[in-house]
Amino acid sequence: MKAYKALIALDLKLALRNRSVIFFNYLFPLVFFFIFGQAMHAERGAAMTMVIAMVLIIGILGNGLFGAGIRAVQEREANILRRYKVTPITPAPLLIASVVTGWILYMPNVILIFTLAHVLYGMPWPPSMVSILTFITVAIVGFRAIGLIIASIVNSMQESQLVVQLIYLPMLFLSGATFPLAMFPPWLLVITQFVPATYMVTGIQGMLLRHEGIVANIQPTLALLVTGLVGLFISFKLFRWEKEEKIRASAKLWLAAVLTPFLLLGFWQMHARTGIAKTKVLNRQLARSDTFLIRGARIFIGDGNVIENGSVLVRGGKIAEVYDGEGPDPKSLNAETVEAAGKTILPGLIDVHVHLGAPGGFYPDTSKYDAEKSMLRNLAAYLYSGVTTVRSVGDGLDAILKVRSAVTSGEVLGSDLSTCGPLFTAAGGHGTEYFKDLPPTVRANLEKQFTRIPASAGQARQQVDELKTRGVDCIKAILEAGAGGRVYNRLDTGLFDAIAQQAHADSLPLSVHTGDVRDVADAVQAQANSIEHGSFREKIPDALFDQMAKQGAFYDPTLSVGEAFKDLAAGKTDLLKRSLVQQVGPPELLRGTEDALSSAETESMRKEFAQYPIDMPIAIDNLKRARERHVLLVTGSDAGNFLVIHGPTVQHELQLWVRAGIPPAVALQAATWNAARLLRIDNHTGSIHPGNDADLLVVDGNPLDDITATERISMVVFKGERIDRTELFNQH
Repeated sequence: MKAYKALIALDLKLALRNRSVIFFNYLFPLVFFFIFGQAMHAERGAAMTMVIAMVLIIGILGNGLFGAGIRAVQEREANILRRYKVTPITPAPLLIASVVTGWILYMPNVILIFTLAHVLYGMPWPPSMVSILTFITVAIVGFRAIGLIIASIVNSMQESQLVVQLIYLPMLFLSGATFPLAMFPPWLLVITQFVPATYMVTGIQGMLLRHEGIVANIQPTLALLVTGLVGLFISFKLFRWEKEEKIRASAKLWLAAVLTPFLLLGFWQMHARTGIAKTKVLNRQLARSDTFLIRGARIFIGDGNVIENGSVLVRGGKIAEVYDGEGPDPKSLNAETVEAAGKTILPGLIDVHVHLGAPGGFYPDTSKYDAEKSMLRNLAAYLYSGVTTVRSVGDGLDAILKVRSAVTSGEVLGSDLSTCGPLFTAAGGHGTEYFKDLPPTVRANLEKQFTRIPASAGQARQQVDELKTRGVDCIKAILEAGAGGRVYNRLDTGLFDAIAQQAHADSLPLSVHTGDVRDVADAVQAQANSIEHGSFREKIPDALFDQMAKQGAFYDPTLSVGEAFKDLAAGKTDLLKRSLVQQVGPPELLRGTEDALSSAETESMRKEFAQYPIDMPIAIDNLKRARERHVLLVTGSDAGNFLVIHGPTVQHELQLWVRAGIPPAVALQAATWNAARLLRIDNHTGSIHPGNDADLLVVDGNPLDDITATERISMVVFKGERIDRTELFNQH
């Protein structure tokens, strides 16, 4: 033990006398700290966490590869190690002393960096500081060991510098230490999973941004620890006291051996992709951490109030302040200025009725259609269009929950997703017709994912409970029996009542698909939270609207799908030619739908839709009287049905409402605050109030005068991130 202590003390004295050690351990990282801090505007958000990760990784790499690797070779070539050879010690004290000295020299720099970040940039002290220091300690040991392996296998200073650079530069440029991983294309992100330094970057960022501990980063921690132990063992076995002792070329393969843990980890990540997912999530959190002031705009609050000339301060993903007027000087807020004169700021729009896995048209080759990938793309299309939240009211359960998890985590960028899960319907009821021509085994699997057909009240309650356990956000039941050429079995009212009662008991909003007055009456009697469609063929009595208003039920008229069905029957494709639809719709889908509707193959389907009784004047009258009777209105489009393409759905629904005589302010409130209240998310979105998520749509002009202004999108902000709309469709 005396030998270990003596060598550590000696190593420290020699290191502290070496100006290059002081420079590279302290001054060099500080230079990068201030350069990165200024370049990334670290004072405006969590970018400081990225700065810290970058600076620490550069320091750890230098400490290990240069500090241990090259210095050991220098000492061997200067015949310093030869002097130790005559003393009664093994290489072990020298190797351990090198590792301990590296740790002692570097840790003060770690504390200094965190102190500067706190004092100069206002970054709070991370609650996971113990985990951070432990992780950095393991990283120093691992990279000092790699440096010592390099020193063991090279035969000269020139060779050591070459090998160090061959390892150092890829780690520097591919780990995120110099270029943020957010800049990397997907194929390059896969390669980064083989780079040890990548795990240091994501590990430190995870601890800073998400307050993770060692357990959440156990794989890279163990890999670094194994690397350190294996590296020290191999260095001990290959240790050379004198420069005249040469090592055979095959011994250089030991360098590959010491990196084996990360090679295995990289191959595992190619399969599991958890590392790539974590990288994307961290990048998303960084993008949502910025601070900026949107000023000089009209602000539609969402709850009916309007600020004619105001400013909105966004900080850390939230609406920090709303000012009547320009507000304070952005410099005093450490905020970037976004000028918005002549524009209107709205809460992000909400579509409460979509079928995310349905395409909305015809693909030329349906065998290539992937519902799960399409769902993710559709959520990107909604976000592109300023629709920041959608509710799925009928999609495959497993797929929709998986997609919701991907967008909620931030791994994939798309609109927030609320889901009702499968449809409660009758055997042979609406929702089952989509699978009737499929093979029995395929049909059974799809029906299990898409529908629930209870045989008894007890089973109905059990199925609602099971969906609650799976994590759905609402329950959807279908009462409509259809009409004309589209007739279905109707759900038994006793079973429907059991579904409704259990949904209320489980605190799940109940959404009911209706087709006529009887359906609406039964839904209101069961205290449904939302009436979907109302009726396109019968006038809903005022008394029913009065009861809906009294109960606080929401009315979703879905005029868009009624219009689309009429156009489909007539073979018209005008809805596909809207500018935003052309921007977000998959080109092959738009072409395929145009071709299909002009072909004889869809003639029978068009005739079937022509027989379905859709009377738009009746639907419009129902909407207008619902408003007159003070019913809460919400906007749903039924996107996924033919000609209702996912994306700018709410904008067109609003236009139909305004044409029908609904004031733009009322329509916009339905698409924002009212919709958020239905989805029970109004505590964090749907209105522009301090503390809410920064889900904002900035448009050119004034939609209170011209509702089509909602399609003239200037900027979309989602949870504080200014969305690069051009890149939304390139992330898959």
